[in-house]
Amino acid sequence: MKAIVITEFGGPEVLKIEERPDPIPQEHEVLIRVKAAGINRPDVFQRKGNYPAPEGVAADIAGLEVSGVVEALGAKVTKLRIGDEVMALLAGGGYAELVVVNEGICIAKPRNITFSEAAGLPETLFTVWHNVFQRGRLNSGENFLVHGGAGGIGTTAIQLAKAFGAHVYTTVGTADKKLLTEELGATKAIIYREEDFAEALAAIGMDVILDSIGGEYFEKNIKIMNPEGRLVYINAMQGAKVELNLLKLMHKRITLTGSTLRSRDIAFKTSLAQEIQENVIPMIEDGRYKVEVSQVFDYQDAVQAHHQMESKDHFGKIILSFEG
Repeated sequence: MKAIVITEFGGPEVLKIEERPDPIPQEHEVLIRVKAAGINRPDVFQRKGNYPAPEGVAADIAGLEVSGVVEALGAKVTKLRIGDEVMALLAGGGYAELVVVNEGICIAKPRNITFSEAAGLPETLFTVWHNVFQRGRLNSGENFLVHGGAGGIGTTAIQLAKAFGAHVYTTVGTADKKLLTEELGATKAIIYREEDFAEALAAIGMDVILDSIGGEYFEKNIKIMNPEGRLVYINAMQGAKVELNLLKLMHKRITLTGSTLRSRDIAFKTSLAQEIQENVIPMIEDGRYKVEVSQVFDYQDAVQAHHQMESKDHFGKIILSFEG
């Protein structure tokens, strides 16, 4: 098979196409002929040497989500059949023509979306469902803030939070991203270059905040949390070390939590996939959830795709297509 390989740590130019042995599915795994793969921020971190793959996963092939067609079955696979169209969450290795994955982490591809659209769903759906609805316990009628609303996580979080009855707020970098996020369901999008979100939202107060920024956002998040609020971290792009006034945390009874998804075990991811299948996939099938794809690149143009990912001139998901 052909795979996009990280030949050394560095910029997008280190990505090269190489031939690798076809993977062989183990007992509970399926072999997927990849039609498309989603690009995520952790792929960039891995390429730079800052996000190593878990043990047992190809260290030099990035890619956390794919869509495609089941081509072979492990001996103990019971749920899937050859020819099934699926999308799947991976611990790595998605930038390749073939991948193997435990069948429990596969979700049936909705018939009304393309493979490219489907490839942009698993990482964001798994991340948002776990962190916003399980860890954050977001309820109908509550105020919810997601930073970076125009990205893959943001567009997913806005739509799901809105669909489940929350009042949604977000931060974005430009006027066109503000328009996009408000069209997706945000009550208010704040352009962070022009306005301080903490000042803009202080009078409203947030019950749940999903943050991938960290740094100076931390204190501002604490400032606007409502009593019993839940502050959830999934990244810290502007700094992981922050100062916390414990008295503020205690006074508001804030729950501070966070998670990483890649290293979680198969049982956890299988359970999460089942909840997504039951609660989210019907929204995609009936059109209540819109898949936001910024751009689709041929896999041979992975270098350009990573340049685009590192720019701020995109919204939604960036996809690599293996469909030729």
